[in-house]
Amino acid sequence: MKRLVTGTFTALSLLAAASACVAQDSPAEIYAKRLSILMGGGSLEKLYEPREKVAGAEQMATLPAARPQDRSIRQEALDAARAYAGESGAQAFIVWHDDRIQDETYFNGAAADTPLVSKSLSKPMTAMIIGRALLMGHIRSLDQSVSDFITEWKGTPKQAILIRHLLDMRTGLLDQGFSADPQSPWNLSYLAVDHENYIVNDYPLTQTPGSRYGYSNVTSELVALVIERATGRRYAEFVGTELLAPIGAPGGEVWVNRPGGLAHSGCCMMLPARSWLLMARLLLDDGVADGKRLLPEGYVRQMATATAENPHYGLGVWVAGPYQERRGFGAPGAPGPQVLHSAPYLDRDLFMFDGNSNQTVQISRAAGLIVLRMGPNPPKEVDWDNSRLPNLLLGGLNKPVTLAPQAQ
Repeated sequence: MKRLVTGTFTALSLLAAASACVAQDSPAEIYAKRLSILMGGGSLEKLYEPREKVAGAEQMATLPAARPQDRSIRQEALDAARAYAGESGAQAFIVWHDDRIQDETYFNGAAADTPLVSKSLSKPMTAMIIGRALLMGHIRSLDQSVSDFITEWKGTPKQAILIRHLLDMRTGLLDQGFSADPQSPWNLSYLAVDHENYIVNDYPLTQTPGSRYGYSNVTSELVALVIERATGRRYAEFVGTELLAPIGAPGGEVWVNRPGGLAHSGCCMMLPARSWLLMARLLLDDGVADGKRLLPEGYVRQMATATAENPHYGLGVWVAGPYQERRGFGAPGAPGPQVLHSAPYLDRDLFMFDGNSNQTVQISRAAGLIVLRMGPNPPKEVDWDNSRLPNLLLGGLNKPVTLAPQAQ
């Protein structure tokens, strides 16, 4: 049996945890149930089970709110942005500017303490977690081979995969896709009770690492395994202790493949909206919180810098890049869903967290602006426009700042 993690976690302990997990259902039965839910046969709340606690700050960071008469964004711009978020079926809408909350509105039964399913908002979190591990000395460099931690890859073509490739989607591993086939790599790598073993040993390498952008969940799922092997700590504990607690963010839960198993770091972190706002504020402040540096100096700039293989994607975050009316998540030019950008971003240096269901956390460092929209998919009649919220708000600043327009 291959060693799964180092430090205090052994294959034996994970096997015992897996045995407890399947006391009633076998791994095959659990997999079949999850596949049925994914294919539309049940609630995602049931899919994201079991879960592991992610402890956050004992006391949430103070987030002062601007008084109506002191808001730094014109009221008509805030009203228009809030209305658009509401039309989209959002659960949470938050605007941060001038070191104040300018608007914080919850819809459809959500509240400030409601844990929301992040989906791929978790991918920028993986970049922050790698940054923490770098600063703490657990990882030497973004250009370190992943095989230093996933030693099963030593002497194989996967040894060429670097830590940065896990964040900028250039691993060369099979692109994300969709299939109802139970034997599909996409399903086995996502739903299996021991999905880490499938990812490490069987998930296909289809391109030379570093040569091509290819969006996939697997690349981000590997971050949890790297962190656990690099630190000897549970992924959920590392996230809660080293990221959420220092920024004063509330905790929540994360989906694990089995009790005591591996966290799904590429998706499925359940946290209140304010936790994502505080993560964005950490990046707005160049990786410093309460005077303490949490990310290496210059790391945020690296996160917000695109690669030649995809001018719209950096390290875990999407960037404005050259204007394109509709952009997909896959490789440039690849078929798949395309997200509308009705106009160029007013800030060409804007970057964002962008997750399934059009969940976005958009950051303008030049303006000191963060705008968050979280919730389920917009109604079919709403053609979600990624550029609308930030452009409404940037255009509505009471004191306009110098913004370089996005390249046409």
